[in-house]
Amino acid sequence: MKEVMKFDLNDLSRDLLTDMYRNMLLPRMIEEKMLNLLRLGKISKWFSGIGQEAISVGCTMALNKDEFIFPMHRNLGVFTTRGIPLWKLFAQWEGKPSGFTKGRDRSFHFGAPDYNIVGMISHLGPQLSLASGVALAYKLGLEKKVSLAFTGEGGTSEGEFHEALNVAAVWKLPVIFVIENNGYGLSTPVGEQYACENLADRAKGYGMAGEVIDGNNVIEVYQTVSSWAKKMRENPEPVLIECKTFRMRGHEEASGTKYVPVELMEYWAKRDPVVNYERELREQKILSEAEINVIRSEFKSLIENQLKTAREQKDIEVDVSREIEDVYASHDNQQTFPPIEETSEKRLVDAVRDALDQALGLHYNLVIMGQDIAEYGGVFKATDGLHGKYGPERVRNTPLCESAIIGIALGLAIRGYKSVVEMQFADFVSCGFNQIVNNLAKVHYRWGQKADVVIRMPTGAGVAAGPFHSQSNEAWFCHVPGLKVVYPSNAFDAKGLLLASIEDPNPVLFFEHKYLYRTNTAEVALGYYNLPLGKARVVREGNDASIITYGMGVHWAKEEVEAKGLDVEILDLRTLQPLDHDAVKETVKKTNRVILLQEDTMFGGIASELAAYISEDLFEYLDAPVVRCASIDTPVPFNPSLEKAFLAKSRLSDKLEALLSY
Repeated sequence: MKEVMKFDLNDLSRDLLTDMYRNMLLPRMIEEKMLNLLRLGKISKWFSGIGQEAISVGCTMALNKDEFIFPMHRNLGVFTTRGIPLWKLFAQWEGKPSGFTKGRDRSFHFGAPDYNIVGMISHLGPQLSLASGVALAYKLGLEKKVSLAFTGEGGTSEGEFHEALNVAAVWKLPVIFVIENNGYGLSTPVGEQYACENLADRAKGYGMAGEVIDGNNVIEVYQTVSSWAKKMRENPEPVLIECKTFRMRGHEEASGTKYVPVELMEYWAKRDPVVNYERELREQKILSEAEINVIRSEFKSLIENQLKTAREQKDIEVDVSREIEDVYASHDNQQTFPPIEETSEKRLVDAVRDALDQALGLHYNLVIMGQDIAEYGGVFKATDGLHGKYGPERVRNTPLCESAIIGIALGLAIRGYKSVVEMQFADFVSCGFNQIVNNLAKVHYRWGQKADVVIRMPTGAGVAAGPFHSQSNEAWFCHVPGLKVVYPSNAFDAKGLLLASIEDPNPVLFFEHKYLYRTNTAEVALGYYNLPLGKARVVREGNDASIITYGMGVHWAKEEVEAKGLDVEILDLRTLQPLDHDAVKETVKKTNRVILLQEDTMFGGIASELAAYISEDLFEYLDAPVVRCASIDTPVPFNPSLEKAFLAKSRLSDKLEALLSY
C-alpha cells in the first residue's frame, strides 16, 4: 500500500463529505474520552477502534438506515453514525440499568433493533450467520435490502466464518461480509493466522465475489460498499470485502502493543484515517480550520453533556426475581387449542409430520430447515411431502453447517420469523453448540430479543446405531438458562407439544426418540391442538411407589410394572425445562417412594437434579432413599448385546424390587 493516502472525491456532495468527517471524528473523540475514563476506573474495559474508523463509518453510511448491521468490538462508528444517543451508550459501558442490557453485558454486546444494529458475542464468528439469517428474511419477504456483518482476520479462522459464507453463497443471500484485517489477532500476527496472501481470495472457493480495499480510506470503503449494496438489492448474492487496516492500540487496553514492531506503528500512524481525511478536506477547501475547530468544540460539549446525563441515571438495584423472569420471553397469553376433533391412530413420526404441516399452514412466517428434509423428506421421513406442499423457500435443505443454520434461525427471529431446525441426529447438535448455549439461550436476557427457534432432535438408543447416533444429550441443555427442553413419550403428546413449542417465542430443544418413531402409535386428533409446556402427566396411577421418567423410560416403566402387576405410579415429565415440580411433589407425597428413571447415563443427568430436589424439599414425605436408574457411564455401544447391557432398562427390575422391599 502507498504511504500517501489519496482520496477520489468524484462527484460526492460537500454535505456528504462533511458528514463523513463528522462521523469519523465523533467516535475518535469518544474513544479518547473513554481511554481517560478507563485510567480513572470509571469504565472496566475498552476495545479501541482508533485507526479503524473509516471502515465502520464508510460501511454504515453506504447502507440504508433500515438495513441491519452486525458490528464487533471496534465498530463504535456504526453506533454513532446510526444516531444512537450517546448517553445510552455511556450508560451501557458503565453498567447502568438504562443501558441496552440493563447492566447484564458490557461493551458492544447488545442489540439495538430500533437502529437495526445487532452486536456480537465474545465468540468470534456467530454474528456472520445472524447476518445471513436477516438476509434470508429480506429475500423471503421480497425486500430489496442487504445486511452487513464485520469480522476480524482472526475470526476468519473460526469454523463459523466458513459455514456462514458457504450457506450465504449456496442460498444467494444479500449479505456483505466485511473483514477488518488489522494485522493482529490479539498478539498473533497474520502470518501465524492464515497462509493465503489475501483473505478475500477465499471468496472464490465459496463461489462469491471478493475484493481487497484500503480500510483507512473512508471514500474507498463508502464507494465500494455502496456499489455492492446497490447491485445486491436487485440481484441478491453475498460478497466478501477485506479492508486492510491497523489496530493502533492493544487488543484491549490491558494488552498494550509491545509486540508490534516500532516501524510498523510508525507506518500506520502516517495512514491515520481521520488525520488524512481531515487534511484532504482542508486542501480541497471543503472545510476550513475554523470550521473543524467548531466541530471539535461541538463534539466535546456533546460528549461531556451526554456523560453527565448517563451519570445521572439510576444505579443497579438488584432484584433476583426480575433477573430470573427476564431469562425467558413471556408466553403468558398462549391460546389453548384442545384436541376435540376427529382422531386417527398415528405413529409418532406421523404425528410430528402433522404438527409441522399444520404449523406451516397456520404460521405464514415459519421456515423449516435441515439436512435432506426437502424432496427426500428427512432421513426419518418426518418432513415427507412438506417441500412439495409449501415450497423450497419454507422447507429448506441445508448444507452440513449446523452452527450457521442455527445462527441463521436466530437471524430470522430478529426479523420476526419462526423457524424449526432439524438435527439429522441429536448427536450432531454438538457442531452447533455455541449458537445454542451462547446466542439463542442468552439473547432475551441480554437485550430482550426473542429467539423463536425450535430445534428437533432425533435421539436415543435401542436401534444399534452406535456412539454417534444414539446418545441422550438432553441434560446438556437443561443446564443452560434460557432454553426449554421438551421430550414426548408418545404420538399424541408429540404433536401437541411440538405445536406448543413452535408457538413459544423461546428457543426449544425438542427431543424425539428414534425407536419410538415407528413403534409407538396413539389416537391423535387430526386438527390443530397444543399441550402446555412444563406440565407432566400421570401415565398410570399407583400407591406403593412412583417412577418418574420421560421418553423411552415411560415405556420401560409401563412394561415392568404391568408385567409384574405392581401398584406403582408412573409420572411422565414430558418437559424437562421448565420442570413440573408440583407434579413431582404430588406423586412423592402420595407414594412416599420414588425411582428416577432415565435413558441417559447416570452422572449429571436429569435424575440427579430430581434426586436433589426431592431430597432437599420433599424429604419429609420419603419412606425410603431416592433411587436412580440410568444407563452406564460409557458411550452407547453398537453391538445389540452390549447396547442392551448399557441401557437403564436392564437394571430397572432390580432397582424397583429393592425400593419396594426397603
